[in-house]
Amino acid sequence: MGQLEEIERTILEGDVEVLTGVIDQLTGSTDFDLLYEAADLFASYGFMGEADRLFETLRLHLPDEAQLKIDRAGTLLELGEEDEALLLLTDVGPDDEEYVQALLALADYYQMSGMAEAALSKIKEAHELVPDEPVIRFAYAELLLDSGKYGEATRMYLDLNDETEEIGGIRIVSRLAETYSAGAAYEEAIPYYEEMLQDNALPDTLFGAAFAYFQSGNAEKAVILLDDLIEMDPDYFSAYMLAGQSLSVLGDDQRAYDMFKDGIRRDEFDKELQLTAGKSALKLGIPEKAEEHLKEALALDPEYIEALITLASLYNEREQSPELLDLLTYSKENQVDIPLLDAFMAYAYEREEQYDDAYTSYGNAYIGMKDDHDFLGNFAKFLLEEGKRDEALKIVKELVALVPDDENWRAFLEAQNDVEV
Repeated sequence: MGQLEEIERTILEGDVEVLTGVIDQLTGSTDFDLLYEAADLFASYGFMGEADRLFETLRLHLPDEAQLKIDRAGTLLELGEEDEALLLLTDVGPDDEEYVQALLALADYYQMSGMAEAALSKIKEAHELVPDEPVIRFAYAELLLDSGKYGEATRMYLDLNDETEEIGGIRIVSRLAETYSAGAAYEEAIPYYEEMLQDNALPDTLFGAAFAYFQSGNAEKAVILLDDLIEMDPDYFSAYMLAGQSLSVLGDDQRAYDMFKDGIRRDEFDKELQLTAGKSALKLGIPEKAEEHLKEALALDPEYIEALITLASLYNEREQSPELLDLLTYSKENQVDIPLLDAFMAYAYEREEQYDDAYTSYGNAYIGMKDDHDFLGNFAKFLLEEGKRDEALKIVKELVALVPDDENWRAFLEAQNDVEV
């Protein structure tokens, strides 16, 4: 058995004491090839600290070897020693054969650290040095995609697609489909999704294709793909939402509602499904079911504003004033301040004949609803009924200025002796 095989067997046995002895023995060796292969072996099994010791030993003997700087930087990054790793990578200069490799390592580090522009700068430099290298062009396209530069990424992927089907196990057509979709060019994405589906109809591909069809206005095709997806993977939760939305666009409201409910049965903690099911139930004329879904959505997230507004609108329309006041009082206690909700509170208090509270809520709502014709009309009527004529006239003037062809309020103003229109 060779020395390297012995080291691998020791690693697999996992005896820490023996491993420590092996490392101590290796650090005293001058067989650089063995040291390098052993360091790589330790790293491949996740023993980064041990690998780093061996790379450090090699660098003591070969301090100017650029490849060792890059390799040790890799282990240091794994160990969280980022500053030292970056010093090693930046010490690899343009005259070194490994300079492009160092640039790629730096780009990868900056990308993982969320420094997109720095990553792009390094990969761009590498691309300029070796513009015909497919792996570097692919890495550049990947960074462009991650950075939201969809046009540039698309052009690079298209060039690559003319030369090869895949790089690193990733099909170029999959990236073209993703990039076109990310840039909202859904019709352009569809042929690439179809090409992928012909080879292998994976769940993510089916969903991506369905979304592209939906966004392109072909909801019928989206439903066909999503039915296939749900049959293949009933726990692909996102499919239920998109399928329901597609069916709703097609006017099949009952099946859309059933699809949302199927999704909820699979994932009862999806607040967006609960909200959409509630809205779907309203379209079907079953407000009691809508209320159940909306309350479930708010139980999952009490600060879910869209669900809150939808439920408040339902209560207001059905004149369920006690329920509406309970809902909105709780929201106020949680610092939710939305003018429309203040208006709903005003209407509810008015129906409950709590006029002082209604007046306060009307005032709160008015600040953000000066451009709402219906609200201003309700506010003006309330003020007139409460005998607040001067305040009412101010609101009516604003209302007529907002909607000059409102004959009723214009006539009201003209009837006032002290008002000119």
